[in-house]
Amino acid sequence: MEELHKLIPWVIILLLSYGAGSISCDGNDTDLASLLDFKRAISNDPMEALSSWNTTVHLCLWEGIACSLTQPGRVVNLNLIGRDLAGQISPSVGNMSYLVSLNLSANKLSGQIPPLLGNLHKLKILDLRENALQGNIPDALTNCSSLMALDLSRNLLVGEIPRKVGLLSVLSYLRLNGNGLTGTIPPGLGNITTLQNIFLHGNQLHGSIPEELGKLPNMLNLLLGENRLSGRIPEALFNISSLQQLAMAMNMLHGPLPSGTGDFLPNLTQLLLSSNMLEGQIPDSLGNASELQRIALGNELTGQIPTSLGKLRKLRILNLQNNKLEAKDSQSWEFLDALGNCTLLEGLSLKGTLLQGALSQFL
Repeated sequence: MEELHKLIPWVIILLLSYGAGSISCDGNDTDLASLLDFKRAISNDPMEALSSWNTTVHLCLWEGIACSLTQPGRVVNLNLIGRDLAGQISPSVGNMSYLVSLNLSANKLSGQIPPLLGNLHKLKILDLRENALQGNIPDALTNCSSLMALDLSRNLLVGEIPRKVGLLSVLSYLRLNGNGLTGTIPPGLGNITTLQNIFLHGNQLHGSIPEELGKLPNMLNLLLGENRLSGRIPEALFNISSLQQLAMAMNMLHGPLPSGTGDFLPNLTQLLLSSNMLEGQIPDSLGNASELQRIALGNELTGQIPTSLGKLRKLRILNLQNNKLEAKDSQSWEFLDALGNCTLLEGLSLKGTLLQGALSQFL
C-alpha cells in the first residue's frame, strides 16, 4: 500500500512555507530554545543531520528547517525524514506555535508522542510514521484544529483512537495502520466531511464499523483490514461514489452484500473483503463498478458466479476462493466464458469452492 503515500498532497508544505535559504530573518528565542531541546533529546544522529544546529548558524539555515516570510524568524517546517535519528521527541516542539509541518517519518524515534504537540494550532501536517513510538495517541492532538494530514502508522502505539478525533474538522488524511490500537472506530470520524483517506488496517480494533462513515462524501480510500471488526458492513458505504478502495479483509464481518453493491461505485478499483464471514450471493450489480481492477471475496458466499463480472474490462485479479459457490451445469459455468471479455485478467482463484464439471468448453 506504500504507493498510496504518493497520493498525499505534500505540496501543501510548499504553498504554506518558504525555503530557509531565501530569507534573512531575526531569530526567535522560543523556537531556538525548542529546537535546541529537540537536538538534546536525540541520542544518535549517524547521518549528522543536526550538525548545523548550533548558535553559530542562524536557525533558519539549519537542515530540515524552513522559516516564515510573514513572521520573520518563526519556524513553519521541521522536516527530518529518513535521517536514522534515535531518541525521543522533545515536548518543547509543542512551543513552536507557527509550525505548519512536522515530519519526522522513517527514523528510529522512541518514547511517547508529547501531548504538548496539541498546542500547535497552525499545524497542518503531522507525519511520524515508521518509527518506534510507544504509548497512547494523545487526546491533545485533537486540539490541532488546522490538521489536514495525520500519519502515525507503523509504530508501536497502543490504546484507543481518541474519541474526540471528530474535532479535526479539516482532516483529509488519517493513517494509523500497523500499530497495536484497540477499542472501536470512533463514530465521530463521520463528522469530518473533508476526510478522503482512512487507513486503520493492521491493528486490533473491534466492534462494528460505524454507520457514520457512510456520510463521508469525499472518501477515496477506506482500509480497515486485519482487525477484529464484526457486524455488517454499513450499506451506506456502497453509495459513496468517490470511493476508490474498500478493503476490510481479515475481520469477522458477516451478513450479505447489498443487492446494489456496484451501482453507485463508478470509481472503485479495489474491493477486498476476503477472510470474513460474509454470506449470500455475489450481487449481479457488482459488474456495474466498471473501474474495478481487483476483487477478493473469500467468505461464505453461495450461489452462482454472476456473468456480469465479464463487464469489468479493467479487472486484473479475481479471487473467489474458499466460498461455497456452485457450478453444476453448463449454464452455471457461463461466468467463465464471460470473463473472457476481461482481457487484462492476470489472476483467477476459485479453489476451495463447490464448482463441479468440465472446463474445456470455456477455455
